[in-house]
Amino acid sequence: MIQQKSIKAVELFLTSAKKSFSSYIDGIDLASCSEAAELILASQAAGGRLHVTGIGKPGHVAAFAASLLSSTGNPATFLHGTEAVHGSCGQLVAGDVVIAISNSGETSELKATVNAVHMNGCKVIGVTGNPESWLAKHSEVVLLAGVAEEGGPLNRAPRNSVNAEMLILEALSVMLQVEKDWNPEKYVRCHPGGKLGELRENEK
Repeated sequence: MIQQKSIKAVELFLTSAKKSFSSYIDGIDLASCSEAAELILASQAAGGRLHVTGIGKPGHVAAFAASLLSSTGNPATFLHGTEAVHGSCGQLVAGDVVIAISNSGETSELKATVNAVHMNGCKVIGVTGNPESWLAKHSEVVLLAGVAEEGGPLNRAPRNSVNAEMLILEALSVMLQVEKDWNPEKYVRCHPGGKLGELRENEK
């Protein structure tokens, strides 16, 4: 049987998540989101491409974001956060845009990747919880994803910060989807499988 203290810990986490989520949404800077979208669209207009990278848990967020962006009108590829400095920067071309995710913005591995990205002539959109971080200072555009606490036991494992990172990137994907006039027909073209691929008559 699950211990009562475990249930209590979950309740405390959910309370923390609700508070952090609500506070974060209220403080989202849509001007920065617009600036990021404009940078991406300008790159695409010149033949550039979009990539998303991160280290640790943000690396999984990066893979999700690349998939979401790709399925909603803005092709994006996942750039492995550490493999980037071991040859994977070969997927970059000068003029591309790379979204780099790090809660602290101070991760040594990501610093190396961002430096390599710039060395290859690409621009960086930093997603971080720290506006004064190294990543923020070395990004052309910064999307803040800061939370007061992670929630959960020890208050260390990425939880609330991951929610914030996903939310700001989902918001960016919405903005870009509208700018690309991504309608149901276009969506189904790249997502023909499953229930999402079934076009209803009133969507045609």
